[in-house]
Amino acid sequence: MQTATLILQLLLAVAFSGLLVRLLHMPAPFVQIALGIALAWPAVAGLHVTLDPGLFLLLFVPPLLFLDGLNAPKREFRQLWFPITALAFGLVFFTIWVVGYALHWLIPSLPLPVAFALAAILSPTDAVAVASILDRTHLPPRLMHVLEGEALLNDASGLVIFRLAIAAAMSGQSSLGHTLGPFLFVAAGGALAGVVTLLVIAQAQRLIAKLGDIPSEAQVLVALLLPFGAYLLAEHFHASGILAAVTAGLLFRWSGMYRYTGLAASIQSSVMWGTLAFAFNGMIFLLLGLQLPDIIRKVPATISSRHAIVEPIVWVIGLTLTLIALRFVWSLINHTARYQIAWWRGKVYAFPGFLVSLALAFAGVRGAITLAGVLSIPLLLPNGTAFPGRDLCIFLAAGVIICSLLLASFALPVIARGITRPEDDPIEAETREARVASAAAAITLIERQIAARDRGDMSATHADVGARMIAGYRLRIAAAAQTDSEGSEEARAAYQIERELRLAAIAAERDALRQLFKARKINDETSAELMRELALAEATLRQSA
Repeated sequence: MQTATLILQLLLAVAFSGLLVRLLHMPAPFVQIALGIALAWPAVAGLHVTLDPGLFLLLFVPPLLFLDGLNAPKREFRQLWFPITALAFGLVFFTIWVVGYALHWLIPSLPLPVAFALAAILSPTDAVAVASILDRTHLPPRLMHVLEGEALLNDASGLVIFRLAIAAAMSGQSSLGHTLGPFLFVAAGGALAGVVTLLVIAQAQRLIAKLGDIPSEAQVLVALLLPFGAYLLAEHFHASGILAAVTAGLLFRWSGMYRYTGLAASIQSSVMWGTLAFAFNGMIFLLLGLQLPDIIRKVPATISSRHAIVEPIVWVIGLTLTLIALRFVWSLINHTARYQIAWWRGKVYAFPGFLVSLALAFAGVRGAITLAGVLSIPLLLPNGTAFPGRDLCIFLAAGVIICSLLLASFALPVIARGITRPEDDPIEAETREARVASAAAAITLIERQIAARDRGDMSATHADVGARMIAGYRLRIAAAAQTDSEGSEEARAAYQIERELRLAAIAAERDALRQLFKARKINDETSAELMRELALAEATLRQSA
C-alpha cells in the first residue's frame, strides 16, 4: 500500500510540475528538482523515498531508451554517422579513461573500477534536457541531430561500460582488465536480443491482426511491454538490456509492426508514449530533488575534510568543467581529423567554427540516464560490506547534473546567438514540399472522380462538394509556396484565417458538448467519442501551422 501511495504522490507531483513550468516559464528539470527538494527537505515530515537499485534501472531506463530510439531521425543519423559515433563512442572512452584515472589519483580510497563506473555514468548526455533549456530553433538543425544521435548512442555505450565496471568492483578486480571482449559480447548480445524480441512480437501482431477486430488497447499494451521484454531477454543471457531497448526502438518501424496496428491504436500509442516520456523524465528529476537533501546531509568525508561546504562545491564545479573541456577538446580533434582526411582525399571540409564546438561542449548536459544509472549502484558487495564510494558517486553525479544544467542554461543561449543558422530549415522545406505533393495528389484524385461521374450520372451536389474540396487544397498549396508574391501572401493569410476560424469552431463545439453532457442530454460514451474526434481534428490543424 505504501508503494502504491508513493507512486501516486510522485505522479501527482510530476503533473503539478507541468503547471509550474507553464506559470514560471522555467526549464522543466529545474522546476522538478526544486519541487522534489521542497517535498523532501523537512527531515521528519518530508517525503523520503528508498530506492531498490535494480528495480529503479528496470522501470525507468528501458522505456526511455526505447522512446529515444523510436523518435530518432534515422535519415539524419545515417548522414551524420561519423560525428555521432565519434562522440557516442570515441568521446565516451576518452572521458572514461581520463576522468576515471584522474578520480582514482585524486581520491586513492576510491577503487579504480568504481572510478571508471562513475566516469562511465557521467558520459551519457541528455538531449531532452538541452531542448527544455534552449528552443531547438535556436541551434542549427545539423547540430541538434548530432546531439540527439550522440545522446541515444552514448546512453548505450556509457551504461554498458558502467555495468562492466560495477561487475568488476563486485568481483573484487583491481581494474577493468580486458574489457573489449566483454564489451563486444554484451553489446552484440543486447542488440541481437532487441532484434529477436522485435521480430517475434511483430510476427505475433501480424498473426493476431488476421483475426480481425482486435481491441486497440491490447495492441497498445503490447507496444508498452516491448522495451521491457527486450531488456529482460538480454539480461537473462547476461547481455546488455540497455542496447536491447535502444535497438528495439531504432528498428521498430523497420519491423513493420505499424502495418498491423489500427488507427485507434496508433493514436493511443502516440499519446501513451508522450505521457510516459513526460512522466518518467519528470519522475527522475523529481527523485533527484527528493534524494538531494539526504545526499547533501551525507557528503562523503573524502571531499569535505577541509571545508564542509566549499570543498564539495569545488569538486562538483571542477568535475563539470572538466567534462565540458573534454567535449570541447574532442570536438576540435574530431574536426581537425575530418579536415585532414578531406584534404588527403582532395575534398573540401567546411570547418564548423569555434562557437559550434563551444555549443557542443556546453550542450553535454547530464540528466535522466546518469541519475538512473548512479542510483542503481548496489548497496552491498557480495561479502556483505558496503559498496565502496557509493555515496561519493551519487553526490558527484547529482552535482554534475545540476551544475551542467545551470551552466548550459546560461551559456547556450548566448553562444547560440552567435551561430549562423541556415536561412531555410531543410526539415521545414521538405515538410512544405510534402504538403504540396499530398494536396496535389488529392486534387488529382477528386478531379478524376468528378470527370468519371460527369461522363455518367453525377448530381450537382457532388460536383459542388468536389469543387469546394479542390479549392481548399489549392489554398493549402498556395499557402505553402515559398515565393513572396502578393498572391502567395494573400493565400497564406487566407489559410491562416481559415485555420483560426476552424480552431475557434472546434472550441465552440467542445463547449457545446460539455453543456450537453452537464445537462445529461448525452452520456459519457457519446461525449468521449465526440471529444476524441474534436481532439484529432484540432491536433491536425495545429500540426499544419
